[in-house]
Amino acid sequence: MEPTRIIARIAASLLVASVSLVSAAAVSAQTDVDRMKRDIELRVSTHQFMGSVLVAKGDRLLINQGHGSANLEWNIPNSPDTKFRLGSITKQFTATCILLLQERGKLKVEAPIKEYLRDAPPAWDKITIFNLLTHTSGVPNYTSFPEYSTLKATARTPEQLVASFRDKPLEFEPGSQMRYSNSGYVLLGYLIEKIAGQGYAQFLKQNVFDPVGMRNTGYDSTTALIDHRASGYAPGPSGTVHADYIDMSVPFSAGGLYSTTGDLMRWERALFGGKVLSAASLEAMTTAFKDNYAFGLAVTTTPTGDKIISHGGGINGFNTELIYAKREDVVVAVLANLNGPAATEIATDLSKIARGEKTILISDRKPIRLQAGVFDRYAGHYQFSSGVMMSVWRDADRFLTQLPGQPAVEVFPESEQDFFAKVVDAQITFHADGAGPVTDLVLHQNGKDQTATRMDEAVAKQRADALALKIKNQTPSPGTESELRRHITELIAGTPDFGRMGPELTEATRQALPQIQSLLRPLGALQSLQFKGVGPAGADIYDVKFEHGTVQWKIQLTQDGKIGTSFFGPPQ
Repeated sequence: MEPTRIIARIAASLLVASVSLVSAAAVSAQTDVDRMKRDIELRVSTHQFMGSVLVAKGDRLLINQGHGSANLEWNIPNSPDTKFRLGSITKQFTATCILLLQERGKLKVEAPIKEYLRDAPPAWDKITIFNLLTHTSGVPNYTSFPEYSTLKATARTPEQLVASFRDKPLEFEPGSQMRYSNSGYVLLGYLIEKIAGQGYAQFLKQNVFDPVGMRNTGYDSTTALIDHRASGYAPGPSGTVHADYIDMSVPFSAGGLYSTTGDLMRWERALFGGKVLSAASLEAMTTAFKDNYAFGLAVTTTPTGDKIISHGGGINGFNTELIYAKREDVVVAVLANLNGPAATEIATDLSKIARGEKTILISDRKPIRLQAGVFDRYAGHYQFSSGVMMSVWRDADRFLTQLPGQPAVEVFPESEQDFFAKVVDAQITFHADGAGPVTDLVLHQNGKDQTATRMDEAVAKQRADALALKIKNQTPSPGTESELRRHITELIAGTPDFGRMGPELTEATRQALPQIQSLLRPLGALQSLQFKGVGPAGADIYDVKFEHGTVQWKIQLTQDGKIGTSFFGPPQ
């Protein structure tokens, strides 16, 4: 349910100089707003974004608009008054409640939670409220449990939510690491109710929302009728679909609130204007502990020294991002009712523009006219080290790329070698051996460069035909089951054989190994693997049964028998 975000010389000339400066600033501000709008409109037109966007700088409201539909079936448009589920933006409100209770002498953030939860298990003895606030408690994240896909569809009390992770072993010694855990923020909501003697939603309304004037914010309910509430959607294989159902009691104080962009601006102005918390509490709330995380907020510093305080959210059918830039006094709120990365990408882009930071937007990129024959030189198949093939071809005057199991993506030339996509923030550079044949391409995406080597077309056709036949027949690749069994055993033990993995998977596994272990070890001993089929990209899919649960695992081997793809999650 997660962070981002850039003198007159003589009296006679003073008036002229002032007018010139104001005019230039006005032109620049309008240019910036126009760039922002183009960035948003491009993502709307390519079906990446529906939602509402607000950008404010100082006392100027630069953008406050809705885009797309709050309800597609009734064709009701989004507007600045549309209410969206916030997901993990909720966490900063939960943290604020804890600090308000501390200011009133009801608790101490540095105190162990067992002082306030008399039935806390012995494993929680060293966990403090501070650890819960900063994701350093070691309590495992309940939304990552294999059974979460079942749990999320049923109403739960806070007690039942706590019970779902109460007896799970800690992932690490409290305070020693930072690992994002919705369970910690559920525990904080549970503490608020115990200490305040009233419900979480009621405490928030009386102590935060009403005093700040947030009349369009509250705790969401699956059954209640809420005016101007958006429906949540997700991308599907053939277009937009309704998001999976979630009972809103389940995210609780980790992600259960709804709001509007206007209310979130009121919140930012009140919080950072010192109208909610004392100066000491606000300083504590916005001081990062580990991995740039403070109390329900991510806190980073730009290269130019601006402090960026932000948090995102993701919940069934909704993605959100709220950013505050302290020095430039910029607020950006982007609330989307279509799952995907667009909310975070838009908020990050708009924040940079509003702060005057140089950035290249997708909408800034201008295609050039390119002779068809130039692109024909690039047409063919390219293979990444993971074994995944990318197809590149021309359809009349359109240049297209495609990865297995994904829709084709049109790319546009910026130069003879450099191309960009509009539906996703990605660029491709083709490399040639001088005037000779094209040797490879580099995919630039998410801050990483991945090289794919050009394939012999006969070999590429053979592999494409084999993949199509495999998908048609739904048969696993030889040796996949035994390789997966070995792979899982090594991951649980913390001793993966990186020599049997592709480079990208090796890098990802090295970074995430402690978290992978924390998810797998509570499941107990590996018991059985059951082949379920072949995915649209060619990965073999297995239901993996452990002593205490089942996960679905997708694995794909490279041509030399290494593991190129390995991914597990809740069973489908």
